[in-house]
Amino acid sequence: MSIKTDAGRSASAGGRPVSALTPAAVPQLDPYAQLGLAFKSAMAAVRRLRGRETHHPGSLSNAQYGLLFSLAGGGSEMSARELADAAALAPATVTQMLDGLEAHGLVKRLRSAEDRRVVLTALTDRGNELVEQHRARVEPRWRAALSEFRPAQLATAAAVLSRLAQYFDELYESGAEPPPADAPPTASRPT
Repeated sequence: MSIKTDAGRSASAGGRPVSALTPAAVPQLDPYAQLGLAFKSAMAAVRRLRGRETHHPGSLSNAQYGLLFSLAGGGSEMSARELADAAALAPATVTQMLDGLEAHGLVKRLRSAEDRRVVLTALTDRGNELVEQHRARVEPRWRAALSEFRPAQLATAAAVLSRLAQYFDELYESGAEPPPADAPPTASRPT
């Protein structure tokens, strides 16, 4: 299936990546299918972004920034398990990433006062500064990308995304097999 983007470009499975599908781009599909395609497109864009991560000396990956932002948003210390859940990474991956972040003075580790077996991680002052610098660079672009939407529309989008997260968590917990990634979404089976 070839899909026209809102810029008039065609994209298909083997073609150029499509990062934004609009309802006008696929008018023959029902709203559930349109949402499914837009969600898949957004997830693919995130995968492409993660795949482009650079490993230049002194440069952090998007995943490492994700850990730092999770720590900043959490307001206090977090365990590797909590960070792994927040960043959708394996705990072993998080531990390895934290080793590097600690070596660069961006995080510090300490034992939990409640359970000495648990190691918690917190941002250092330098880590907090880096988060704020990155936020100052990224947040204006984020807001600009969403500026055409009213606050009520953004709240609805947030509710839809939260419900999708719940749906995927329920699939995972039930052990149900999700539909194949290449299966077209249907009204009776959201993606």
